[in-house]
Amino acid sequence: MHLKVTNLVKFYNKKEPLIESLNFSVEKGEIVSFLGESGVGKTTFLKCISGLENINSGSIVLNNKTLNDKDFFVRPQDRKIGFVFQDYPLFPHLNLKDNIIFNLDKKYIKNLEYMLSLTNLSSLVDRFPHELSGGEQQRACIARALIREPDLLLLDEPFSNLDVAIKHSIRDEIYQIIKTTKTTTILVTHDINDSLNIADKILVFKAGKLQQYSDPVEMYCKPANCYCARILGNINKYDMDTKSYYIRPEKINIVEKSDIKLVVEKSLFQGKEYNITAKHGQENWNLFSSVPFKKDEVICVSFEKEDLIYFPPNCLNYF
Repeated sequence: MHLKVTNLVKFYNKKEPLIESLNFSVEKGEIVSFLGESGVGKTTFLKCISGLENINSGSIVLNNKTLNDKDFFVRPQDRKIGFVFQDYPLFPHLNLKDNIIFNLDKKYIKNLEYMLSLTNLSSLVDRFPHELSGGEQQRACIARALIREPDLLLLDEPFSNLDVAIKHSIRDEIYQIIKTTKTTTILVTHDINDSLNIADKILVFKAGKLQQYSDPVEMYCKPANCYCARILGNINKYDMDTKSYYIRPEKINIVEKSDIKLVVEKSLFQGKEYNITAKHGQENWNLFSSVPFKKDEVICVSFEKEDLIYFPPNCLNYF
């Protein structure tokens, strides 16, 4: 196992731990996305892994080397971990090349030309940060981290400052770079599309506890609880036989006749289809349609019972 986190606990106030007994492991070359609401401790978690924050208990083992446990602490600079922050901290007085090789051990200089080529930055080596686009700065930060051949790469909201127009292309480029170098990566993001598009596994976190850790398909189709279901996208509540079930919008079909009727609230065009918001009793539903509907129009819908997801009643507390 390349990275193994065991019973990790982190708190500033012992009565309100940010991370409570976190256990998970990552295989070599995997990309793991860490999802959770603001304030749940995602960035603190990255700092614990990197050594910028100490842990209160538990252990972190990377590439068969213990980085942190109750008796042992490896300094951040000795952990072989690359950390790319949200705000692209390049030195403004250094050009791109000097930013990448700043404080670089001589044994890694051999990687420079390969890394510049891989990140498509070879023609920009003499430019200063203010002369680079947001995407170029982000790739420079990735190159600076990977040139050191890290055992683990940590990405903290790496796409949040990018314009929507270039975000997807930069995300795909960085994905290809990480996979080409086979670098084990943990990505913290608030954008579920980032997780679904590039992560091998998704880790969902709430109230200091791991809620679910699995691949994107299982996470989306078989969420462990209501919180995991909701954080990965819209889900509609449907009461049947005194129980509450849930169903994803894309599993709902609009038909001519059905016992299940919805009252349309609005139709939003999203390129190839319309996102329909409608009322089912007191519940707001979302579904998709190839054509728009007018407000207050009644539509009939159907779905397969096997597409319904059931959670225990106490799961309703997450909504």
